Amino acid sequence: MELADGSTDIVHPEVRAHINSLVSALGGASADDDGRYQLGDDALEVLRDIKRWLRFYDEKTNRMDVARCIHEANLIEGDLLPILATWPENALDSQFKARIALACYELMASLTWPMEKDRERMTINHHRHMPVLELAQVGYKRAIINFDGAQVLHTAVRVALPAMAVPIGDRSQREQGIIKLMLLFLRNVAMIEPSPDVKYEGDESQISRSATIDAFSYQDIFLVLLTLASNMGDDFRTEDTSVMEVIYHLVKQVDIEKLFMNEQQLSKAKAGELASMMNKESSMLKAYNRKGPTRHNRFGTMIWVKRDDGKMSSLSGQDALADASARNQKLDSSKTFRPPRRARKGDKNEKDLGLPAKLNSRAYDQLRSFVEDFLDSGFNPLFQHVRKTIDREATYVMQYHRRQFFYLVAWFLEAERMRRKARKQAGNNTSEDVTSFNLIAGVLNQEMFITLNKALHESLEMKDWAELTAVMRCFTQILLTVQEMSESGNEEDEEIAENVLSRLFYEEATHDAIANIIRSYKDQNFNYLDAATELVHHFLRILEGYSKQNIDMQVRSRKRTRRKKKATQDAAGVGNDSDNDENDGSDNDAQSAERTTKERKFDFHRFATRFTPQAVVDTFFAFTKYYRDLTDSQLKRAHRYFYRVAFKAEASVMLFRVDIIHLFYNMIKGPAALDKSSSMYKEWEELVKQILRKCFKKLEQRPELLVEMLFSKGSSTAFFLEYGFERQTVTTASKSKPATELVFKNTEELDRQIAIVVGAMLDKNQADHIAWIKKILGEAESERRAFAVAEEAMASVEPAQEDSEEQPTESGPKPPPIFFVRPDDNARRTAMFKNPHMRLLMNLAGLKLLNPASEETHESAWIIPADVTADSLQDAIHYINQAEFSPPTFEEGVLAEHQLKRKLAPRKRAAFDDDEEGEDDDAMFEALGPTVRKAIDDDRPKKSPKKRKPRKELTEEEREQKRIERREREHQKVKKYKLQARVRREDDETDEDYDAIFHARERASKEQNDQIYTAATRLGPVSVAKKPTKKPAKKSAEAATESGSSEEDKDESDEDESEEKEEDEDEEEEAADLDDDGMAFIRRAMNNTLEEEEETEETQPDGSDGESRKRRRISVEKTQPDKDEEMGGMDNEGEDDEDDMPVVAAARKPRVRVGFVVSDDDDDDE
Repeated sequence: MELADGSTDIVHPEVRAHINSLVSALGGASADDDGRYQLGDDALEVLRDIKRWLRFYDEKTNRMDVARCIHEANLIEGDLLPILATWPENALDSQFKARIALACYELMASLTWPMEKDRERMTINHHRHMPVLELAQVGYKRAIINFDGAQVLHTAVRVALPAMAVPIGDRSQREQGIIKLMLLFLRNVAMIEPSPDVKYEGDESQISRSATIDAFSYQDIFLVLLTLASNMGDDFRTEDTSVMEVIYHLVKQVDIEKLFMNEQQLSKAKAGELASMMNKESSMLKAYNRKGPTRHNRFGTMIWVKRDDGKMSSLSGQDALADASARNQKLDSSKTFRPPRRARKGDKNEKDLGLPAKLNSRAYDQLRSFVEDFLDSGFNPLFQHVRKTIDREATYVMQYHRRQFFYLVAWFLEAERMRRKARKQAGNNTSEDVTSFNLIAGVLNQEMFITLNKALHESLEMKDWAELTAVMRCFTQILLTVQEMSESGNEEDEEIAENVLSRLFYEEATHDAIANIIRSYKDQNFNYLDAATELVHHFLRILEGYSKQNIDMQVRSRKRTRRKKKATQDAAGVGNDSDNDENDGSDNDAQSAERTTKERKFDFHRFATRFTPQAVVDTFFAFTKYYRDLTDSQLKRAHRYFYRVAFKAEASVMLFRVDIIHLFYNMIKGPAALDKSSSMYKEWEELVKQILRKCFKKLEQRPELLVEMLFSKGSSTAFFLEYGFERQTVTTASKSKPATELVFKNTEELDRQIAIVVGAMLDKNQADHIAWIKKILGEAESERRAFAVAEEAMASVEPAQEDSEEQPTESGPKPPPIFFVRPDDNARRTAMFKNPHMRLLMNLAGLKLLNPASEETHESAWIIPADVTADSLQDAIHYINQAEFSPPTFEEGVLAEHQLKRKLAPRKRAAFDDDEEGEDDDAMFEALGPTVRKAIDDDRPKKSPKKRKPRKELTEEEREQKRIERREREHQKVKKYKLQARVRREDDETDEDYDAIFHARERASKEQNDQIYTAATRLGPVSVAKKPTKKPAKKSAEAATESGSSEEDKDESDEDESEEKEEDEDEEEEAADLDDDGMAFIRRAMNNTLEEEEETEETQPDGSDGESRKRRRISVEKTQPDKDEEMGGMDNEGEDDEDDMPVVAAARKPRVRVGFVVSDDDDDDE
């Protein structure tokens, strides 16, 4: 905005004036009291007014003007921190000081809140203010953790300590809000760091991670975090994610290996790092100086080079004079096609993780002590509760909380392994309870694995690479921890490890997800690439060892099956039921995808071949290109993979590509080769030598490989180059499935059913199959009648038994022999297996399969059982002849085919192991057995089990839409989450002691009461009967009563309801405050700002008197008459009673005019 002197101010002048007036009214240094800070008469009201400005101006208009003015007014360093210093450590009963401190922390929590750079919501004001406010937040952090007048972090805990001491059943919403405010303030202080985009000119050692850890340790914040974490779920519930955030910003990117080193080992490790970096620098200089410019060849040079085709090319620079290879390389670099690339999108999650933290020895000791205590007492309670909170999708859970959860679980699991390693190296023999893995058992159960697999699949589907990286790190550390358990020598730990590994490797969906992750790498950051390759390396290694120990290892696979329509019909008329899907009456079931679950034996060699395709090789190739910056463990990881591909899987052809061979050569013989002092140099040298030897030998065998080395290779090409012939794919009949079984839509008589089937076959020109079936039935009938005649003749010629007493009892006539059906040719045999109509007609005529239907193959035999009589066969032949002579007719457009439908397959149950397979699972009690009693905690109807629905493959547009919706939901949740950093206005109501003193002073100062009532009458009508202050008090009382009567073991759903109720109350309060007449100027300033600050003729007058009248009227409405009387009497009271009567000092006085403090003489002048 252009000012009168021609300068430009980016903040509205009136806004700046009112913020400066509020800061001035807050207080200042006293000249009479040795420069100590002296609070103003209405300090509490001024702090609340500043909070309203931040809330209703900055947040509602999406601007940062008020925060900018507060920074320029030096509010935190000049006012808030000195105000906190006025609250002495031994002052335990000063309610007024506690309220002042609470208001200060509300402001500091808002001013230190992390700023989000959302490109879709950023305005020009964000680009103006954000760089300044980011530096301002760094200054706030420096002032807070280095303030000498008071322990600011410790004081925040003092403010929340009374609320923490209240049992969770009696804790009110106000007390929960104070605890959450304290944790969010600690979170903000821990996470503030100098932005890489903005240069910080101060001393970074005062705001470094080491300084933060030292402040947290010195001011006993670590003890508070340990207390909250160890009692999570018992005394605290909704604070779990806030505690996790504070810990996350303290330990992220800290080198765990150095954390558990003593001072001597740490100094040795740092010296080794310095020596390694110096060696790398010297090798780089040698490679550069070998062909680099000298003082004799620094002049320009241009030469002509004659190519093979006779053409001439020009090259500039004296480096082209070195040798022919240098000239060719210069030519190649000049003609290389470099397609235009769009700028990479900034990853805010990557910036959130930051660079590796550099700590001093003192910070390492302090953090190591906290980590050890946390592992011993707080790891299981905190992370078990956070996992349950994430699983039930609580309202206060943000999307980044899941990423932080998996990152911290991985970090602390690695810390526990390093602690055990350090103790083992030191030779400390600890007790069995301490060395067991019970301290981290909370993340090694089945519920954790379900959450892990769910997050793995969801993040991969939604392409949330930052969360997927954290999940992969967590999965890797769980595998390494379980492997260490299996090698611990403790029988109980080994048994647990065996059980955990069987659960991790049981689901084939997990195997598929890991294979997809490593195969689908494209252009993600290095952290993602490192996590993916690390997971694959350890997963394959541990799975290989486990499969060797468990030869009969089983995996559960869920395969998706879909009934598809057939388009063509073969010569034998096999399975042509193209119209069957549209008219079988099972549109919702037969055409939908189903998942069948089954167990199968695991074959590791077959599984390992899934990591040999070109896409996986390209991923490890991209990882190996960073070989100059990789550690020995990372180099070993890449080495083991290429060794597995080339020699174990015998797929070395996949490595025979020009760029891969060129990389291998440069790693050993190139100008920037591996350091020969590295422990992995010898292994890489031998591997490269063997791969090149195989490549040359393969080139002699397959000269066409010379061309294929320029391209990536598919499976068929690789097979041909390896064996010299194409892969022969043989499809055996035993692996094919029989035709789908058909049933009738309506129940019909046998003759009608046969007529429908015969009609359908005649429509499909399958009369030859009908004739063959009649022939088989005729032969079987003749054989059965001949057998019957023979049996009667044999019975008549046999002599009668004279001794009837010894004659055995006959069970009946002898059954006829089974009639075997033999097809006349292969086409008939195929039709018997694949033609559903022919199979249905055979079943109706009495033909049956010899073996069970589940074991049917192309060679399965059909029979006519002995129980089928000759008369039945004759009737079947008669029905078929009748249908051929007179086919069934239906309505116009309806065929016989439409009367059939597919038979629905029965639902398959998951396979299970049972030690007592022969026993039936009968009911344990008969009817009228034990009385059914309702469980104590069963206060709601049981939920029906969820049915597994087929997952629908989402398109890229649908995934993008889901990501947009998720970002919008996350933005709304952040807004609600930020409201938890404020305490609602009804929380500051007075208590009973204050009321007693209040009424006592009222009776003693009647004359001053009359003056206040007279002044209130001049200001306007006062609605005393409304009493808006009693309503919130009633709500808080009811909430306190309900919380007091609630049980300590309240379930998670009640927590969600309380969170939603609190958010609703915040929204109601916000609406009420917006309707407040005292915020008239803020609304006017907001309107002026939103109208682009244009000067118009309709500009409202200053109206300071009117504003003061509105301000005084609000104060009177919100204050009862007896309170006004007390405020009038406070002018005659001295400040010596502040500690004796702390609540009285918190009384409100209607003496503020839009931020300007006025005296009582102003009213007299009016």
